[in-house]
Amino acid sequence: MAHPRLNDAQISQYQTDGYTLVKEPIFDDETFARLKARFEELLAEKGPDHLDTPHFQNPDLLEFLLHPSVLDLIEPVVGPNIGLWSSHFISKDPFKGKATPWHEDSSYWNGRTSTMAGIVTVWLALDRTTPENGSMAVIPGTHHNGFSDYKSVEDASANIFPTEIATVDESKAVYFTLEPNEASLHEGRIIHGAKANTSPNRRAGYTMRYFPTTTKVHHDDPRNAGFKIWLARGVDMAGNQYENA
Repeated sequence: MAHPRLNDAQISQYQTDGYTLVKEPIFDDETFARLKARFEELLAEKGPDHLDTPHFQNPDLLEFLLHPSVLDLIEPVVGPNIGLWSSHFISKDPFKGKATPWHEDSSYWNGRTSTMAGIVTVWLALDRTTPENGSMAVIPGTHHNGFSDYKSVEDASANIFPTEIATVDESKAVYFTLEPNEASLHEGRIIHGAKANTSPNRRAGYTMRYFPTTTKVHHDDPRNAGFKIWLARGVDMAGNQYENA
């Protein structure tokens, strides 16, 4: 690794607990300002409910998703051969941003790839993010399975998803606080969620998701129809089909 950005304690925490926090700027000031401005443009144009995989229609975002600052950050936990899996701008408006029920990303992606192990999400804070405005929380150490039992949420109108994990020990939850341009990293199988935004402050972030290229993306799965992946760093190890960066 030319410029690994995680220290030994962060790597150990990620491997043991399934997450770690990066309490330092991810991008230089100018690059972050351009990303934030681009987000504001897309938010104004499309609204908060239509910002999943925005890089599919806006390839200029690949500059940030494939940026060495991000790839150096995740290489210690993903390995040297990295694929870009997905991205999503997430914005919770003041006072009315919905809750995100307890879930595992892997439960929604199950079967789309040969394994869920190794997928990492970089949750980049675009606004200051606190428990009051709906920051993410995790249940440490729950990333070794990834397929819990689910039930319907009590109030679908107040939640982003219609289902939630049936049994969660919320006493073990760790809620994040991040300044703009800081990030959390979490493994794709960890149990996580977020409360509703009850504050006067917006909470916005950019989720950037990556996988080790030893993982095979099943392009014959109907859920992957039209889905695009990019080779972010290194070489492909599983015969995947990538877009040209």
